[in-house]
Amino acid sequence: MKKLTAALALVLVFLCASATTTSVRADGPPQDATKTVCITFDDGPTDSTTPKVLDVLKDEGVRATFFVVGRQINGREKILKRTDEEGHSIGIHTYTHNYRQIYADKDALMKDIRKCREEITRVLPLYHGMIYRFPGGSFLCPALRGAVTDAGYRYFDWNAAAGDAEGNYLADRLYENTVATSKGKKDIILLLHDGVGYSETVKALPRIIRYYKENDYEFKTL
Repeated sequence: MKKLTAALALVLVFLCASATTTSVRADGPPQDATKTVCITFDDGPTDSTTPKVLDVLKDEGVRATFFVVGRQINGREKILKRTDEEGHSIGIHTYTHNYRQIYADKDALMKDIRKCREEITRVLPLYHGMIYRFPGGSFLCPALRGAVTDAGYRYFDWNAAAGDAEGNYLADRLYENTVATSKGKKDIILLLHDGVGYSETVKALPRIIRYYKENDYEFKTL
């Protein structure tokens, strides 16, 4: 959601810092001194942003994780296929992104997840991914976490964020937010967005990637 206030979004980042520790990466980092970063994107695919994000990632030689919105796949099948073909990880975010609907109860949540999965597999029949991101973060609905894990999914929040969903920040501010929320962390899951209207995220992305490279982070996917 792009209308979160800056204050609320800051709270979400710190809450998620603890929430992510209960989730396990599908290809988790080795237990040594290696620093890792998983760059994740929510709310795509979109015509205006996702291809540009993919271009940057390809130029930088980095793979990321995309948590997709099922209802947005129709008409953008080629974008989803490109995401998969270029080696990025694809996860389930939601079908509708309507909080009131999907968080009404356990059955509503699982129905939303199934519908999103159906849209992904319509385009990618061999898709077997079992990673999920709660819209807004799992801390919004802790009572529903068990429904997701009982269904065999691993859910992932984040512990660093550019703040691109908080307001109309320019690329420099998004970079600064990324650095500030990443500082001192060994293993990072960074929240970014590839929805409509995230042109500043695209502008900031090369600099964000270079920051992690210059600070000896190894790039991972979930």
